[in-house]
Amino acid sequence: MSSNLADTMPFSKLMGIHIVQAEKSRIEGELTVRSDLCTAGSIMHGGAIMAFADALGAIGAFLNLPEGAKGTTTIESKTNFLGAAPQGETVTAIATPVSIGRRLSVWQTHITRSDGKAVALVTQTQMVL
Repeated sequence: MSSNLADTMPFSKLMGIHIVQAEKSRIEGELTVRSDLCTAGSIMHGGAIMAFADALGAIGAFLNLPEGAKGTTTIESKTNFLGAAPQGETVTAIATPVSIGRRLSVWQTHITRSDGKAVALVTQTQMVL
C-alpha cells in the first residue's frame, strides 16, 4: 500500500491530497489550492472541498472495515460551506468518526485554512461492501 493512502484513489491523487496522519479514529490531510481546483474569483471549488472530505472519510472507513469486508463506498454526504479558501492556500482536513457500525460508518470532516478559519464542515456516511 502507498505511504500516502490518498494515492490509492486516482482522483485524490490527481487532486494532490496528502495524508498527514491516518489512524482508525483520526485522519488528517492537506491540500494546496491550485488554480485547477478553483472556481471564479480564484477560490476553492465546492466540489473540490467535498472530494477532499470524501477521501478522508473513505480512508477512515477503510481503516475500520470489519474482517472479510471488500471495501467501502460513500452513500450520503452533506457539506456546510463556511468560508473561502483562496488559490495558493493550503487547507487542512481532519476527519473523525461519529459512529462506526458493522454496515455503516459516519464521519465528520472539518476543513480549515492555515489561519484557522473554517472552510467547511462535511458529514458523510460510508457503507461497508
